[in-house]
Amino acid sequence: MQFEKTKIPDVIVVTPKVFLDDRGFFMETWQVRQFAEAGIDATFVQDNFSHSTRGTLRGLHYQIRQSQGKLIRVVKGEVFDVVVDMRKSSPTFSQWIGVKLSAENKKSIWIPPQFAHGFLVLSDVAEFEYKCTDFYSPEYERSVRWDDPEIGIEWPFPDGEQPLLSAKDTAAPMLKDADTFP
Repeated sequence: MQFEKTKIPDVIVVTPKVFLDDRGFFMETWQVRQFAEAGIDATFVQDNFSHSTRGTLRGLHYQIRQSQGKLIRVVKGEVFDVVVDMRKSSPTFSQWIGVKLSAENKKSIWIPPQFAHGFLVLSDVAEFEYKCTDFYSPEYERSVRWDDPEIGIEWPFPDGEQPLLSAKDTAAPMLKDADTFP
């Protein structure tokens, strides 16, 4: 596997080695020794699966307590995946990373705890799986607006389309009003 640090060094894009032949392919998506050697020492306690249609934007979500590290990959379709640093004391606070993840490119992204996460579905449908380092706790779940100008995410909306949002994501606070980490 290849581990590529992003402009926010704690966020890492993982490209697996794919063994391809005329029958199909095989790849490892998680291997504890290789991830530990790359500086990702994570214990996963929960796996999640999401199915969404084109134009769906989910996020930006995080948990203020029991913060979850996430290893994310797309198994069908394509998404524009976004990570935002929510650590006030970090030199990269409020900065974002955007990466296209797809069934075709087979890349994953490691999102450490204390980062907000969201994605926009670019294909007709997308199926998305992710491993989490802590359990989902709805009482600690927080959101920040997907279109907050202070963050300035450049979402690749096809043909000027508007995203399909949940009521919760529509009502999310701006960063200046959101709960953050020290």
